[in-house]
Amino acid sequence: MADTTATPEETTSSSNEVKIKEVGPARKRLTITVPADAIDEKLEASLATLMTETSLPGFRKGRAPKALMQKRFGSALKTETRNQIVADAYSAAIEENQLKPVGDPEPVTNIDELELKEGQSMEFEVDIEVVPDFDLPKLDDIEIKKPQLEITDEMIDGELDRQRLQIGAESKVDSNFQPGDRLVGSVKATRKGEEEPFFEHEEALVGVPGEDADGRGQVLGLLIDGLDRILKGAKVGDTIPITTTVPETHEREDIRGKEITIAYSIRQGIRVTPASLDEVVERYGMVDENMLREQIKLALEQRRDYEQADAMRQQLYEELIKRVDFELPEKLSENQAGRILHRYEMELLYRGLSAEEIEERLAESRAQSVEVARNRLKLFFLMSRLAEENQIQVNEQEVNGRIAMIAAQRGVRPEQLRNELTKSGRITEIAIQVRDHKTADKIIHDFAKVSDITAEQWQKMRDEKLGTGDSSGDSSDGGAKASGKKKTTKKTTGKKKTTKKKKTAKD
Repeated sequence: MADTTATPEETTSSSNEVKIKEVGPARKRLTITVPADAIDEKLEASLATLMTETSLPGFRKGRAPKALMQKRFGSALKTETRNQIVADAYSAAIEENQLKPVGDPEPVTNIDELELKEGQSMEFEVDIEVVPDFDLPKLDDIEIKKPQLEITDEMIDGELDRQRLQIGAESKVDSNFQPGDRLVGSVKATRKGEEEPFFEHEEALVGVPGEDADGRGQVLGLLIDGLDRILKGAKVGDTIPITTTVPETHEREDIRGKEITIAYSIRQGIRVTPASLDEVVERYGMVDENMLREQIKLALEQRRDYEQADAMRQQLYEELIKRVDFELPEKLSENQAGRILHRYEMELLYRGLSAEEIEERLAESRAQSVEVARNRLKLFFLMSRLAEENQIQVNEQEVNGRIAMIAAQRGVRPEQLRNELTKSGRITEIAIQVRDHKTADKIIHDFAKVSDITAEQWQKMRDEKLGTGDSSGDSSDGGAKASGKKKTTKKTTGKKKTTKKKKTAKD
Protein backbone atom coordinates (compact mmCIF):
# COMPACT_ATOMS: atom_id res chain seq x y z
CA MET A 1 0.00 0.00 0.00
CA ALA A 2 1.08 3.60 -0.49
CA ASP A 3 3.34 5.18 2.09
CA THR A 4 1.89 8.49 3.27
CA THR A 5 4.27 10.75 5.16
CA ALA A 6 2.70 13.17 7.57
CA THR A 7 4.64 16.36 8.27
CA PRO A 8 2.88 18.01 11.17
CA GLU A 9 3.60 21.61 11.98
CA GLU A 10 6.24 22.15 14.63
CA THR A 11 4.72 22.82 18.03
CA THR A 12 6.00 23.18 21.54
CA SER A 13 4.75 19.69 22.31
CA SER A 14 6.66 17.83 19.58
CA SER A 15 9.41 18.21 16.99
CA ASN A 16 9.30 14.52 16.12
CA GLU A 17 9.14 13.15 12.60
CA VAL A 18 6.02 11.05 12.06
CA LYS A 19 5.34 8.83 9.04
CA ILE A 20 1.94 7.21 8.66
CA LYS A 21 1.40 4.17 6.49
CA GLU A 22 -1.81 2.27 5.73
CA VAL A 23 -1.25 -1.37 6.68
CA GLY A 24 -4.83 -2.65 6.45
CA PRO A 25 -8.46 -1.62 6.69
CA ALA A 26 -8.78 1.09 9.37
CA ARG A 27 -5.24 0.24 10.49
CA LYS A 28 -2.23 2.54 10.37
CA ARG A 29 1.46 2.17 11.18
CA LEU A 30 3.15 5.12 12.81
CA THR A 31 6.92 5.43 12.44
CA ILE A 32 8.02 8.03 14.98
CA THR A 33 11.52 9.46 15.15
CA VAL A 34 12.49 11.44 18.24
CA PRO A 35 15.47 13.76 17.47
CA ALA A 36 18.73 13.56 19.38
CA ASP A 37 18.40 16.99 21.00
CA ALA A 38 14.99 16.01 22.47
CA ILE A 39 16.51 12.80 23.84
CA ASP A 40 19.42 14.68 25.44
CA GLU A 41 17.11 17.31 26.91
CA LYS A 42 14.82 14.69 28.44
CA LEU A 43 17.73 12.72 29.89
CA GLU A 44 19.18 15.86 31.47
CA ALA A 45 15.80 16.83 32.92
CA SER A 46 15.24 13.34 34.35
CA LEU A 47 18.70 13.28 35.91
CA ALA A 48 18.19 16.74 37.41
CA THR A 49 14.91 15.65 38.96
CA LEU A 50 16.53 12.49 40.32
CA MET A 51 19.39 14.45 41.88
CA THR A 52 16.96 16.87 43.51
CA GLU A 53 14.73 14.20 45.00
CA THR A 54 17.25 11.47 45.88
CA SER A 55 19.87 11.34 48.62
CA LEU A 56 22.88 9.02 48.82
CA PRO A 57 24.75 8.01 51.98
CA GLY A 58 27.31 10.67 52.85
CA PHE A 59 25.68 13.38 50.75
CA ARG A 60 22.90 15.84 51.43
CA LYS A 61 19.86 15.64 49.13
CA GLY A 62 20.72 17.23 45.81
CA ARG A 63 24.46 17.32 46.56
CA ALA A 64 25.57 13.90 45.27
CA PRO A 65 27.99 14.09 42.31
CA LYS A 66 26.36 13.76 38.91
CA ALA A 67 28.74 10.97 37.83
CA LEU A 68 27.90 8.95 40.95
CA MET A 69 24.16 9.33 40.36
CA GLN A 70 24.54 8.21 36.75
CA LYS A 71 26.57 5.17 37.80
CA ARG A 72 24.05 4.26 40.53
CA PHE A 73 20.80 4.91 38.70
CA GLY A 74 21.77 5.26 35.04
CA SER A 75 20.16 2.08 33.71
CA ALA A 76 16.85 2.53 35.56
CA LEU A 77 16.83 6.23 34.69
CA LYS A 78 17.22 5.53 30.97
CA THR A 79 14.50 2.89 31.02
CA GLU A 80 12.03 5.19 32.76
CA THR A 81 12.94 8.12 30.51
CA ARG A 82 12.65 5.98 27.37
CA ASN A 83 9.16 4.83 28.33
CA GLN A 84 8.08 8.41 28.99
CA ILE A 85 9.52 9.60 25.68
CA VAL A 86 7.69 6.84 23.78
CA ALA A 87 4.40 7.61 25.51
CA ASP A 88 4.72 11.37 24.95
CA ALA A 89 5.77 10.95 21.31
CA TYR A 90 2.85 8.63 20.59
CA SER A 91 0.33 11.00 22.22
CA ALA A 92 1.72 13.96 20.30
CA ALA A 93 1.57 12.05 17.00
CA ILE A 94 -2.07 11.14 17.58
CA GLU A 95 -3.04 14.69 18.50
CA GLU A 96 -1.11 16.50 15.80
CA ASN A 97 -2.29 14.18 13.02
CA GLN A 98 -5.89 14.20 14.30
CA LEU A 99 -6.08 10.41 14.44
CA LYS A 100 -8.89 8.63 16.26
CA PRO A 101 -7.53 5.38 17.67
CA VAL A 102 -9.76 2.48 18.66
CA GLY A 103 -8.14 0.81 21.63
CA ASP A 104 -4.48 0.72 22.62
CA PRO A 105 -1.51 0.90 20.24
CA GLU A 106 0.23 -2.33 19.26
CA PRO A 107 4.03 -1.94 19.26
CA VAL A 108 5.81 -3.16 16.14
CA THR A 109 9.17 -2.28 17.62
CA ASN A 110 10.16 -4.10 20.79
CA ILE A 111 10.14 -1.09 23.10
CA ASP A 112 12.08 -2.96 25.80
CA GLU A 113 15.01 -3.33 23.41
CA LEU A 114 15.17 0.37 22.57
CA GLU A 115 18.23 2.03 24.07
CA LEU A 116 18.60 5.74 24.74
CA LYS A 117 21.97 7.08 23.70
CA GLU A 118 23.13 10.65 24.15
CA GLY A 119 23.52 12.46 20.87
CA GLN A 120 21.44 9.90 18.93
CA SER A 121 17.84 9.95 17.74
CA MET A 122 15.41 7.12 18.54
CA GLU A 123 12.89 5.54 16.16
CA PHE A 124 10.00 3.20 16.95
CA GLU A 125 6.88 1.91 15.21
CA VAL A 126 3.37 1.19 16.46
CA ASP A 127 0.21 0.00 14.74
CA ILE A 128 -3.13 1.50 15.63
CA GLU A 129 -6.69 0.74 14.60
CA VAL A 130 -8.63 3.91 13.87
CA VAL A 131 -12.23 4.94 13.44
CA PRO A 132 -13.16 4.17 9.81
CA ASP A 133 -14.15 6.97 7.45
CA PHE A 134 -17.64 6.62 5.95
CA ASP A 135 -20.67 8.60 4.76
CA LEU A 136 -23.87 8.47 6.78
CA PRO A 137 -26.91 6.94 5.05
CA LYS A 138 -30.29 8.46 4.24
CA LEU A 139 -32.57 8.33 7.25
CA ASP A 140 -35.90 9.74 6.09
CA ASP A 141 -37.22 6.57 4.44
CA ILE A 142 -36.55 4.06 7.22
CA GLU A 143 -39.67 2.13 8.20
CA ILE A 144 -40.08 1.06 11.82
CA LYS A 145 -42.77 -1.23 13.20
CA LYS A 146 -44.08 -0.48 16.68
CA PRO A 147 -45.44 -3.66 18.31
CA GLN A 148 -48.59 -3.23 20.41
CA LEU A 149 -48.26 -5.61 23.31
CA GLU A 150 -50.86 -6.28 25.98
CA ILE A 151 -50.22 -7.69 29.45
CA THR A 152 -52.20 -10.90 29.94
CA ASP A 153 -53.03 -13.05 32.96
CA GLU A 154 -50.65 -15.68 31.56
CA MET A 155 -47.76 -13.21 31.73
CA ILE A 156 -48.64 -12.29 35.30
CA ASP A 157 -48.73 -16.00 36.20
CA GLY A 158 -45.30 -16.42 34.65
CA GLU A 159 -43.89 -13.54 36.66
CA LEU A 160 -45.45 -14.94 39.84
CA ASP A 161 -43.66 -18.24 39.16
CA ARG A 162 -40.44 -16.32 38.71
CA GLN A 163 -40.91 -14.52 42.01
CA ARG A 164 -41.63 -17.82 43.76
CA LEU A 165 -38.27 -19.10 42.53
CA GLN A 166 -36.60 -15.81 43.39
CA ILE A 167 -37.37 -16.18 47.11
CA GLY A 168 -37.48 -19.98 47.18
CA ALA A 169 -35.57 -22.09 49.67
CA GLU A 170 -32.18 -23.52 48.72
CA SER A 171 -31.24 -27.10 49.56
CA LYS A 172 -28.13 -29.14 48.87
CA VAL A 173 -28.22 -32.08 46.48
CA ASP A 174 -25.34 -34.50 45.97
CA SER A 175 -26.52 -36.42 42.88
CA ASN A 176 -29.33 -36.93 40.38
CA PHE A 177 -29.14 -33.27 39.35
CA GLN A 178 -32.26 -31.87 37.71
CA PRO A 179 -32.84 -29.04 35.18
CA GLY A 180 -32.52 -25.74 37.02
CA ASP A 181 -30.07 -27.01 39.65
CA ARG A 182 -26.86 -25.06 40.12
CA LEU A 183 -23.45 -26.62 40.62
CA VAL A 184 -20.47 -25.04 42.35
CA GLY A 185 -16.98 -26.38 41.74
CA SER A 186 -13.41 -25.72 40.67
CA VAL A 187 -12.21 -25.61 37.07
CA LYS A 188 -8.97 -26.06 35.18
CA ALA A 189 -8.97 -25.15 31.50
CA THR A 190 -6.18 -26.49 29.26
CA ARG A 191 -5.41 -26.01 25.57
CA LYS A 192 -5.12 -29.15 23.46
CA GLY A 193 -1.57 -30.46 23.49
CA GLU A 194 -0.60 -28.55 26.62
CA GLU A 195 -0.29 -29.86 30.16
CA GLU A 196 -0.41 -26.64 32.16
CA PRO A 197 -3.84 -24.99 32.46
CA PHE A 198 -4.22 -21.47 31.11
CA PHE A 199 -7.06 -20.73 33.53
CA GLU A 200 -8.05 -21.96 36.99
CA HIS A 201 -10.79 -20.95 39.39
CA GLU A 202 -12.20 -22.40 42.61
CA GLU A 203 -15.75 -20.98 42.54
CA ALA A 204 -17.20 -21.71 39.10
CA LEU A 205 -20.99 -21.85 38.78
CA VAL A 206 -22.65 -24.13 36.23
CA GLY A 207 -26.39 -24.41 35.73
CA VAL A 208 -27.97 -27.71 34.69
CA PRO A 209 -29.72 -26.83 31.39
CA GLY A 210 -33.48 -26.31 31.59
CA GLU A 211 -35.90 -28.33 29.52
CA ASP A 212 -36.28 -25.55 26.93
CA ALA A 213 -32.53 -25.04 26.44
CA ASP A 214 -31.99 -27.91 23.98
CA GLY A 215 -29.42 -29.35 26.35
CA ARG A 216 -27.07 -26.38 26.02
CA GLY A 217 -25.53 -24.48 28.89
CA GLN A 218 -22.61 -22.23 29.70
CA VAL A 219 -19.35 -23.17 31.37
CA LEU A 220 -16.73 -20.45 31.88
CA GLY A 221 -18.76 -18.20 29.61
CA LEU A 222 -18.64 -20.72 26.74
CA LEU A 223 -21.78 -22.30 25.30
CA ILE A 224 -21.55 -26.08 25.57
CA ASP A 225 -23.80 -28.25 23.41
CA GLY A 226 -25.06 -31.38 25.15
CA LEU A 227 -24.18 -30.14 28.62
CA ASP A 228 -27.24 -31.98 29.97
CA ARG A 229 -25.77 -35.28 28.72
CA ILE A 230 -22.32 -34.44 30.08
CA LEU A 231 -23.76 -33.82 33.56
CA LYS A 232 -26.14 -36.79 33.50
CA GLY A 233 -25.30 -39.19 36.31
CA ALA A 234 -22.70 -36.85 37.81
CA LYS A 235 -22.46 -36.36 41.56
CA VAL A 236 -20.65 -34.20 44.09
CA GLY A 237 -16.96 -35.16 44.13
CA ASP A 238 -16.82 -36.07 40.42
CA THR A 239 -14.49 -34.33 37.98
CA ILE A 240 -16.19 -33.91 34.61
CA PRO A 241 -14.09 -33.33 31.45
CA ILE A 242 -15.70 -30.93 28.98
CA THR A 243 -14.07 -30.48 25.59
CA THR A 244 -15.03 -27.61 23.30
CA THR A 245 -13.62 -25.28 20.64
CA VAL A 246 -13.38 -21.61 21.58
CA PRO A 247 -15.19 -19.29 19.13
CA GLU A 248 -13.09 -17.11 16.83
CA THR A 249 -14.71 -14.00 18.32
CA HIS A 250 -13.73 -14.70 21.93
CA GLU A 251 -12.22 -11.72 23.72
CA ARG A 252 -9.05 -13.68 24.59
CA GLU A 253 -6.99 -13.86 21.43
CA ASP A 254 -4.70 -16.58 22.80
CA ILE A 255 -7.51 -19.16 22.87
CA ARG A 256 -9.55 -18.19 19.80
CA GLY A 257 -10.32 -21.20 17.64
CA LYS A 258 -8.41 -23.49 20.02
CA GLU A 259 -9.70 -26.80 21.31
CA ILE A 260 -9.70 -26.76 25.08
CA THR A 261 -10.62 -29.17 27.85
CA ILE A 262 -12.29 -27.92 31.02
CA ALA A 263 -11.93 -30.19 34.03
CA TYR A 264 -14.89 -29.33 36.28
CA SER A 265 -14.76 -30.74 39.81
CA ILE A 266 -18.22 -30.62 41.42
CA ARG A 267 -18.10 -29.55 45.04
CA GLN A 268 -21.74 -28.69 45.71
CA GLY A 269 -25.19 -28.98 44.15
CA ILE A 270 -27.96 -26.46 44.91
CA ARG A 271 -31.69 -26.86 44.25
CA VAL A 272 -34.33 -24.17 44.76
CA THR A 273 -37.81 -25.08 45.96
CA PRO A 274 -40.30 -22.38 44.89
CA ALA A 275 -41.94 -20.37 47.68
CA SER A 276 -45.70 -20.43 48.08
CA LEU A 277 -47.88 -17.58 46.83
CA ASP A 278 -48.62 -16.60 50.42
CA GLU A 279 -44.88 -16.28 51.09
CA VAL A 280 -44.48 -14.02 48.06
CA VAL A 281 -47.42 -11.86 49.21
CA GLU A 282 -45.89 -11.56 52.66
CA ARG A 283 -42.37 -10.92 51.32
CA TYR A 284 -43.50 -7.86 49.36
CA GLY A 285 -45.85 -6.54 52.03
CA MET A 286 -49.04 -6.92 49.99
CA VAL A 287 -52.53 -7.31 51.46
CA ASP A 288 -53.41 -10.27 49.30
CA GLU A 289 -52.69 -12.01 45.99
CA ASN A 290 -54.88 -9.60 44.02
CA MET A 291 -52.83 -6.61 45.14
CA LEU A 292 -49.62 -8.49 44.27
CA ARG A 293 -50.96 -9.26 40.81
CA GLU A 294 -51.79 -5.59 40.28
CA GLN A 295 -48.26 -4.57 41.23
CA ILE A 296 -46.83 -7.20 38.92
CA LYS A 297 -49.03 -5.93 36.09
CA LEU A 298 -47.71 -2.39 36.59
CA ALA A 299 -44.12 -3.67 36.54
CA LEU A 300 -44.76 -5.72 33.40
CA GLU A 301 -46.31 -2.71 31.68
CA GLN A 302 -43.20 -0.70 32.45
CA ARG A 303 -41.02 -3.53 31.18
CA ARG A 304 -43.18 -3.76 28.05
CA ASP A 305 -42.56 -0.07 27.35
CA TYR A 306 -38.82 -0.65 27.68
CA GLU A 307 -38.96 -3.62 25.33
CA GLN A 308 -41.20 -1.82 22.85
CA ALA A 309 -38.67 1.01 22.58
CA ASP A 310 -35.86 -1.54 22.34
CA ALA A 311 -37.67 -3.40 19.55
CA MET A 312 -37.84 -0.18 17.54
CA ARG A 313 -34.18 0.58 18.18
CA GLN A 314 -33.13 -2.90 17.05
CA GLN A 315 -34.95 -2.38 13.75
CA LEU A 316 -33.12 0.92 13.26
CA TYR A 317 -29.77 -0.70 14.07
CA GLU A 318 -30.35 -3.49 11.57
CA GLU A 319 -31.33 -1.02 8.86
CA LEU A 320 -28.32 1.22 9.48
CA ILE A 321 -25.94 -1.73 9.23
CA LYS A 322 -27.45 -2.71 5.88
CA ARG A 323 -27.27 0.82 4.47
CA VAL A 324 -23.65 1.64 5.25
CA ASP A 325 -20.63 -0.27 4.04
CA PHE A 326 -17.12 0.53 5.17
CA GLU A 327 -13.96 -1.36 5.94
CA LEU A 328 -13.37 -2.55 9.47
CA PRO A 329 -10.08 -3.72 10.99
CA GLU A 330 -9.20 -7.15 9.60
CA LYS A 331 -9.59 -8.87 12.92
CA LEU A 332 -11.30 -8.17 16.19
CA SER A 333 -8.67 -7.15 18.71
CA GLU A 334 -8.92 -8.43 22.25
CA ASN A 335 -9.90 -4.96 23.43
CA GLN A 336 -12.58 -4.56 20.77
CA ALA A 337 -14.09 -7.96 21.51
CA GLY A 338 -14.12 -7.20 25.21
CA ARG A 339 -15.82 -3.84 24.72
CA ILE A 340 -18.43 -5.34 22.38
CA LEU A 341 -19.26 -7.94 25.02
CA HIS A 342 -19.40 -5.33 27.79
CA ARG A 343 -21.81 -3.20 25.75
CA TYR A 344 -24.05 -6.20 25.18
CA GLU A 345 -23.89 -7.02 28.89
CA MET A 346 -25.09 -3.48 29.68
CA GLU A 347 -28.03 -3.96 27.30
CA LEU A 348 -28.96 -7.17 29.10
CA LEU A 349 -28.74 -5.44 32.48
CA TYR A 350 -30.96 -2.65 31.13
CA ARG A 351 -33.54 -5.21 30.04
CA GLY A 352 -33.68 -6.59 33.58
CA LEU A 353 -32.32 -10.07 32.97
CA SER A 354 -31.07 -12.08 35.94
CA ALA A 355 -27.39 -12.84 36.49
CA GLU A 356 -27.88 -16.42 35.24
CA GLU A 357 -29.67 -15.26 32.09
CA ILE A 358 -26.97 -12.70 31.36
CA GLU A 359 -24.22 -15.32 31.61
CA GLU A 360 -26.20 -17.56 29.25
CA ARG A 361 -26.75 -14.74 26.74
CA LEU A 362 -23.08 -13.75 26.85
CA ALA A 363 -22.09 -17.38 26.22
CA GLU A 364 -24.47 -17.45 23.24
CA SER A 365 -22.96 -14.18 22.04
CA ARG A 366 -19.42 -15.61 22.11
CA ALA A 367 -20.64 -18.57 20.05
CA GLN A 368 -22.01 -16.38 17.27
CA SER A 369 -20.31 -15.78 13.97
CA VAL A 370 -17.49 -13.36 13.28
CA GLU A 371 -19.93 -11.47 11.02
CA VAL A 372 -22.29 -10.75 13.92
CA ALA A 373 -19.42 -9.53 16.13
CA ARG A 374 -18.09 -7.30 13.35
CA ASN A 375 -21.57 -5.89 12.73
CA ARG A 376 -21.74 -4.88 16.38
CA LEU A 377 -18.41 -3.07 15.99
CA LYS A 378 -19.74 -1.44 12.83
CA LEU A 379 -22.84 -0.33 14.72
CA PHE A 380 -20.67 1.23 17.43
CA PHE A 381 -18.91 3.43 14.85
CA LEU A 382 -22.24 4.30 13.22
CA MET A 383 -23.91 5.35 16.45
CA SER A 384 -20.85 7.34 17.51
CA ARG A 385 -21.00 9.35 14.27
CA LEU A 386 -24.76 9.81 14.46
CA ALA A 387 -24.51 11.00 18.05
CA GLU A 388 -21.85 13.49 17.00
CA GLU A 389 -23.88 14.69 13.99
CA ASN A 390 -27.00 15.12 16.14
CA GLN A 391 -25.08 16.71 19.03
CA ILE A 392 -26.24 14.09 21.52
CA GLN A 393 -24.70 14.61 24.94
CA VAL A 394 -24.93 12.45 28.07
CA ASN A 395 -24.70 13.99 31.52
CA GLU A 396 -23.90 12.49 34.90
CA GLN A 397 -27.54 12.67 35.98
CA GLU A 398 -28.60 10.49 33.05
CA VAL A 399 -25.90 7.93 33.81
CA ASN A 400 -26.92 7.84 37.47
CA GLY A 401 -30.57 7.48 36.47
CA ARG A 402 -29.79 4.50 34.25
CA ILE A 403 -27.72 2.89 37.01
CA ALA A 404 -30.57 3.42 39.49
CA MET A 405 -33.04 1.79 37.10
CA ILE A 406 -30.81 -1.24 36.50
CA ALA A 407 -30.12 -1.51 40.24
CA ALA A 408 -33.84 -1.56 40.98
CA GLN A 409 -34.33 -4.40 38.49
CA ARG A 410 -31.52 -6.37 40.12
CA GLY A 411 -32.66 -5.64 43.66
CA VAL A 412 -29.41 -3.92 44.72
CA ARG A 413 -28.58 -0.40 45.88
CA PRO A 414 -27.55 2.05 43.11
CA GLU A 415 -24.25 2.92 44.82
CA GLN A 416 -23.42 -0.79 45.08
CA LEU A 417 -23.99 -1.29 41.35
CA ARG A 418 -22.05 1.86 40.50
CA ASN A 419 -19.09 0.63 42.53
CA GLU A 420 -19.23 -2.76 40.76
CA LEU A 421 -19.30 -1.10 37.34
CA THR A 422 -16.49 1.30 38.23
CA LYS A 423 -14.22 -1.45 39.56
CA SER A 424 -14.78 -3.59 36.46
CA GLY A 425 -14.25 -0.66 34.09
CA ARG A 426 -17.77 -0.87 32.68
CA ILE A 427 -19.13 2.49 33.83
CA THR A 428 -18.26 4.02 30.44
CA GLU A 429 -20.46 1.44 28.73
CA ILE A 430 -23.47 2.81 30.65
CA ALA A 431 -22.82 6.26 29.19
CA ILE A 432 -22.44 4.77 25.70
CA GLN A 433 -25.70 2.88 26.16
CA VAL A 434 -27.56 6.04 27.17
CA ARG A 435 -26.00 7.92 24.24
CA ASP A 436 -26.97 5.24 21.73
CA HIS A 437 -30.54 5.02 23.04
CA LYS A 438 -30.97 8.81 22.92
CA THR A 439 -29.52 8.92 19.41
CA ALA A 440 -31.69 6.07 18.12
CA ASP A 441 -34.84 7.51 19.71
CA LYS A 442 -34.18 10.91 18.13
CA ILE A 443 -33.65 9.41 14.67
CA ILE A 444 -36.81 7.30 14.98
CA HIS A 445 -38.81 10.35 16.14
CA ASP A 446 -37.40 12.82 13.60
CA PHE A 447 -36.90 10.68 10.49
CA ALA A 448 -38.40 7.20 10.56
CA LYS A 449 -41.85 6.20 9.32
CA VAL A 450 -43.39 4.44 12.32
CA SER A 451 -46.46 2.21 12.02
CA ASP A 452 -48.23 0.07 14.63
CA ILE A 453 -48.51 -3.70 14.28
CA THR A 454 -50.21 -6.29 16.45
CA ALA A 455 -48.34 -8.63 18.75
CA GLU A 456 -49.06 -11.53 16.40
CA GLN A 457 -47.74 -9.63 13.37
CA TRP A 458 -44.62 -8.66 15.30
CA GLN A 459 -43.91 -12.22 16.37
CA LYS A 460 -44.38 -13.47 12.81
CA MET A 461 -41.99 -10.82 11.53
CA ARG A 462 -39.31 -11.78 14.05
CA ASP A 463 -39.78 -15.50 13.40
CA GLU A 464 -39.35 -14.93 9.67
CA LYS A 465 -36.19 -12.90 10.24
CA LEU A 466 -34.70 -15.56 12.52
CA GLY A 467 -35.73 -18.23 10.03
CA THR A 468 -33.76 -16.56 7.26
CA GLY A 469 -30.66 -16.52 9.40
CA ASP A 470 -30.50 -12.71 9.37
CA SER A 471 -27.94 -11.84 11.99
CA SER A 472 -27.09 -8.34 10.86
CA GLY A 473 -27.84 -6.70 14.17
CA ASP A 474 -27.73 -7.49 17.84
CA SER A 475 -27.63 -11.07 19.03
CA SER A 476 -30.85 -10.47 20.88
CA ASP A 477 -34.19 -11.56 19.52
CA GLY A 478 -35.09 -8.00 18.65
CA GLY A 479 -36.55 -6.60 21.83
CA ALA A 480 -40.11 -7.24 22.93
CA LYS A 481 -41.71 -10.57 22.22
CA ALA A 482 -45.32 -11.02 21.27
CA SER A 483 -45.97 -12.59 24.63
CA GLY A 484 -44.70 -9.49 26.36
CA LYS A 485 -42.81 -11.68 28.78
CA LYS A 486 -39.35 -10.97 29.92
CA LYS A 487 -37.05 -12.83 27.57
CA THR A 488 -35.67 -16.04 28.94
CA THR A 489 -33.45 -18.77 27.64
CA LYS A 490 -33.72 -21.30 30.41
CA LYS A 491 -36.18 -22.29 33.05
CA THR A 492 -33.55 -21.35 35.57
CA THR A 493 -34.71 -17.74 35.20
CA GLY A 494 -35.24 -15.94 38.45
CA LYS A 495 -33.60 -18.46 40.72
CA LYS A 496 -32.39 -17.23 44.03
CA LYS A 497 -29.28 -15.17 43.53
CA THR A 498 -25.93 -16.28 44.80
CA THR A 499 -23.31 -14.00 46.25
CA LYS A 500 -20.53 -15.86 44.47
CA LYS A 501 -19.20 -14.08 41.42
CA LYS A 502 -19.10 -16.07 38.22
CA LYS A 503 -15.81 -16.35 36.41
CA THR A 504 -15.15 -16.82 32.73
CA ALA A 505 -12.03 -17.70 30.81
CA LYS A 506 -11.60 -14.01 29.97
CA ASP A 507 -10.92 -13.19 33.62
